[in-house]
Amino acid sequence: MNKAQVLATLASPMNAFKIVNTTEEAGVFVQDRHTGIMGVFNKQPEMIPVTLTINGGAQKKEFHYEVLNNPRLSPVAIMATVFNALHGVNEYGEEITYSLNGTINVKGFPEVALKNMFAPSENGQPAAMQAALTLGDRFGRIYDNAYNTPAVQSVKLDFDLVRERRWARLESARTDLTEARPGDQVMVETVLAPYRGERVVQSIAVRIPTSASKGTLRILVSDGETLDRVGRMNPAFGRKLDLASTIALLNKEHTNNRVYVSLLEADPEARVADKVMPTLPISVMNVMEGMRGNQEMIVSGESSVDETATAPLDYVVSGAQLLTITVK
Repeated sequence: MNKAQVLATLASPMNAFKIVNTTEEAGVFVQDRHTGIMGVFNKQPEMIPVTLTINGGAQKKEFHYEVLNNPRLSPVAIMATVFNALHGVNEYGEEITYSLNGTINVKGFPEVALKNMFAPSENGQPAAMQAALTLGDRFGRIYDNAYNTPAVQSVKLDFDLVRERRWARLESARTDLTEARPGDQVMVETVLAPYRGERVVQSIAVRIPTSASKGTLRILVSDGETLDRVGRMNPAFGRKLDLASTIALLNKEHTNNRVYVSLLEADPEARVADKVMPTLPISVMNVMEGMRGNQEMIVSGESSVDETATAPLDYVVSGAQLLTITVK
């Protein structure tokens, strides 16, 4: 709420209004209902300062603004402001790729790291909209917990702009061996097909765990979004976690400009909050059975025993393939 100096009153039976100059702050509005609004004097509004920088144009553009701190409205506000900022610059276009590097500072908790690339998708969704939706999802998950009230102190967003569609599809993947022993190194060769570009070959070395059992070992070659989606399919993702576990999970999410290789064994894996315990022996599972009964522990039938990735690429990688190798 602000005090104001009335300059003119325009009378109208349809929509009368006043022209004013606002002056100093007087308080904040705390309720907005159908029949009226309510404010409180001598109280400061809770706002989140946002610094948004766009690099890659003729000159660097920097935006400083504040969004309201509200569990329901803050995710929507951050989505709208980020999309408008990216959409409103002269460099905006349909073939633009953005590289995001930023942080969300929550009081009393580690910073939430924001690092990803956004390119126009095959379904026609603009990269700016993808960036806005991703940030809204992060804010929504921070606020959506039943244990802690998050105090977001600041948001810093740094976008690098590239004036072309930097997107690549995982076209094929293969291993140099079909059989291996525990401890052996296996080379996984992947072929990426960029948008209107020449194919790119990436080789990734993975080592078979010394504890690997004889039989078939599955190798998942995928983008980061596929790995995160597998985690979301776990029933534990639908449960309400505390804020510390939520932030830890957010910081463990994979970037989408790498190719990931995951080794999957047919052994049970347990997940407690943001902690993952692969290849648990049956004796340990029996000891932890009480946690499983009250849903604090979620058990899946397959364990990810190792994960390797390429160096960051200049493309948003999309696609996944499943390979198999025999452990002797």
